[in-house]
Amino acid sequence: MDPDSVKSTLSNLAFGNVMAAAARDYQKEILAQQKAQTSTSTHQDVDLDELMDDPELEKLHADRIAALKKEAEKRQALKRQGHGEYREITEGDFLGEVTGSEKAICHFYHREFYRCKIMDKHLKTLSSKHLDAKFIKLDAENAPFFVTKLGVKTLPCVILFRKGIAVDRLVGFQDLGGKDDFSTRALEALLIKKGIISEKKDDENDEDSEYLENRHRSVRSSVDPDSDSD
Repeated sequence: MDPDSVKSTLSNLAFGNVMAAAARDYQKEILAQQKAQTSTSTHQDVDLDELMDDPELEKLHADRIAALKKEAEKRQALKRQGHGEYREITEGDFLGEVTGSEKAICHFYHREFYRCKIMDKHLKTLSSKHLDAKFIKLDAENAPFFVTKLGVKTLPCVILFRKGIAVDRLVGFQDLGGKDDFSTRALEALLIKKGIISEKKDDENDEDSEYLENRHRSVRSSVDPDSDSD
């Protein structure tokens, strides 16, 4: 027999054995992966069932619902008192407005003063974000009694009230850098520092109002991966 032919035959057999062994190893790896995936899926199903039936989690969920309901009721009550918007009042309304809320911010302004219009813009923006305080404005020309009573001499003048008592004030822009281009955030920070409004996270109300729906979607998505409800 030709030595080269024998050598070629042996090489082919060796290569065939290597390929066969590789094929067996690959098949074993695929089966192992499938088994692992099946095991993981089973554990996930068990964990999800346990999670959904966990009494402690359900209690936390119920407590969260109750807290959100209470907060929603509080917001509605504040809105009925005129919170959540920036409103103009008359001198005759003044006492009722500032004594009717725990905290009130009143801007004494003049219609023709440019700086009063700047203050208006910023207060209007803050009023919808900070429901804990009432935001109102009063035309100083049409409120001579309270202008004198409160010693308002420079406009704009923003007076801060707690339970109807004037506790602090912003006179002109002297606490805001003395310039017209201060930001709403700068005014907000100043009012927070003075304790008349509270610090809030961005989109805090949206996060609260969507909590239940997001939680429901999250659980539903875990149970049904083909769901297109989101």
